[in-house]
Amino acid sequence: MTRVFDFLFSFFGILLLWPVGLILCIIGLFDSGSPIFKQERVGKYKRSFILYKFRTMHIHTASVATHLANQNMVTRFGSFLRKSKLDELPQLLNVLRGDMSLVGPRPCLFNQSELIEERSKRGVYNHLPGITGLAQINEIDMSTPVKLAEVDAEMLHNLTLGKYFKYILATVTGKGSGDRIQA
Repeated sequence: MTRVFDFLFSFFGILLLWPVGLILCIIGLFDSGSPIFKQERVGKYKRSFILYKFRTMHIHTASVATHLANQNMVTRFGSFLRKSKLDELPQLLNVLRGDMSLVGPRPCLFNQSELIEERSKRGVYNHLPGITGLAQINEIDMSTPVKLAEVDAEMLHNLTLGKYFKYILATVTGKGSGDRIQA
């Protein structure tokens, strides 16, 4: 049932927010020279997919988990995008394509072996990754892989349509801050 809502929300989100996306792309072009960031991530059944985001870090930054990055890697405009969560907007394309859901565990990198192992033990990879979820609104990030995997599994086990909307609403209204970056 959530796939229907994922499709509708992402379709209409893209339709309504494309002017904002265009403006962010233009500003991002001047900020970093390459406004869209693409990265291989771990998806459902541990299959790889390409995640899209607005670029927030300098173009030649190493591909590391956000909690391992430091503030010097983030551009000035990127800092704004992260705080406002607008860097996530292109992921609506991932949701529309069926690579992701609006609600689910945040997709990690293939080099995050401890998190992958913990999530595998708990069946998290039997579900689509998402833009937001219980861990994100409670500020649990990938720096604590065991705790994150436990919360992801709990969320997926107890996910109802009501909670699906609750997590989306909490994210849109500003709850949670995403992955922390080292100062």
